[in-house]
Amino acid sequence: MKAVVCNKYGSPDVLNLTDVEKPIPKDNQVLVKIHASSLNYGNLVLLKGEPFLARFAFGLLKPKYSIPGGDIAGRIEAVGKDVKQFQPGQEVFGDLSLSGWGGFAEYVSVPENALALKPEKMTFEEAAAVPMASVTALQGLRDKGKIQSGQKVLINGASGGVGTFAVQIAKSFGAEVTGVCSTRNLEILRSIGADHVIDYTKENFTEKDQKYDLILAVNGNHSITAYKQSLNAKGTFIHVGGSGTQLFQTMTLGTWFTFTGSQKMSSLLQRQNQKDLIYMKELLEAEKVKPVIDKTFKMSEVIEAFKYFEQGHAQGKVVITV
Repeated sequence: MKAVVCNKYGSPDVLNLTDVEKPIPKDNQVLVKIHASSLNYGNLVLLKGEPFLARFAFGLLKPKYSIPGGDIAGRIEAVGKDVKQFQPGQEVFGDLSLSGWGGFAEYVSVPENALALKPEKMTFEEAAAVPMASVTALQGLRDKGKIQSGQKVLINGASGGVGTFAVQIAKSFGAEVTGVCSTRNLEILRSIGADHVIDYTKENFTEKDQKYDLILAVNGNHSITAYKQSLNAKGTFIHVGGSGTQLFQTMTLGTWFTFTGSQKMSSLLQRQNQKDLIYMKELLEAEKVKPVIDKTFKMSEVIEAFKYFEQGHAQGKVVITV
């Protein structure tokens, strides 16, 4: 089969589309013929080996997982004898980040708990855009943020993959949502239901008087003290992405602020979770959430896709068709 292989850390130019052996599913695995995959921040970490601490999980000197790609959508071709949830011919989508990755290929064998049935009305490309980004947003807002109906919620970095899902998920919980993005993305946020939009090139929300019950930081480089000033007295701040300095401040100063005050400040490490994927499937089928796709590339164009994605200006998701 064809697969994108990464045998050393580096720029997107180290990626190589080549022939590899087609996997054979184990007794507890499902063999999926992949139709589409998508890019996430984790793919850049896997490619570059940065930040360096990530190498303790992904391989110290070279990538432990030679075929990147976490999000997939495709059709089941075969199942192992112990598989209970799926059967050949069913269309599925899933997150492979805890199952050895391998999404940038024609086939992959994975445990059944990495997958869920694909929403029937969605294309493979749309479904492949969903898993990791949407579950990250869900776990940040619901599990870490304890989001409640009527709360004022701000999403910083609201126009990317996680951000566009976060805006819609927060709305599904009944929150009043403010999205922060650049000028060219304002209409996208309005189209997916944001109540308020802030153009960060023209104004700094941390310098305004408005306070928020919950802030989800998906991107940006504000200091933890600036975020603290924008929270209500019992507000919650969740770091999902952004500068390394911001992450360090969240883990140090943020932890101190949490223990010494009434505000809660912490970071999120998203974990693949089948129940959360099924929850997102239900939101998608109820049309409360829809994926926003910026560009679609062929698997033969994966180097160009990575170079575009690493610029950090994608409007929603970048998808790879297989």
